[in-house]
Amino acid sequence: MAGWLLKTEPTVYSYSDLEHDRHTVWDGVSNNLALKHIRQVRKGDLALVYHTGEEKAVVGIAEVASAAYPDPKLNDPKLLVFDLRPKRRLDRAVSLAEVKANDQLKDFELVRMARLSVMPVGDAVWKILMKMAGEKER
Repeated sequence: MAGWLLKTEPTVYSYSDLEHDRHTVWDGVSNNLALKHIRQVRKGDLALVYHTGEEKAVVGIAEVASAAYPDPKLNDPKLLVFDLRPKRRLDRAVSLAEVKANDQLKDFELVRMARLSVMPVGDAVWKILMKMAGEKER
């Protein structure tokens, strides 16, 4: 099962909003590399939700509820979206500072390509982040 990290500005759409809504369309992505990653998203994949802005932390886990599809609000088949639903809030948020301080995560895209809004999370990185959050594995 693939894992992903999805960035969102919590003043625009937060993990709490996702919990409240119980389902959302993950949209608004236009970066070519992020769109390439979205093309690889599959129903059932897990995603870490990361709050940008002042918070800068991984705060929750969501489940991808559909494969990627063209954004129905836009007239551009290259701009893709997917459906997402909350799974659970992390026991403890993991800050960007903590991620950067962990030598095992120095090659993680969150550290290397900080502006990328959708990125893959390999199994080893996922396990490290879950341990940092005080969580059990997937």
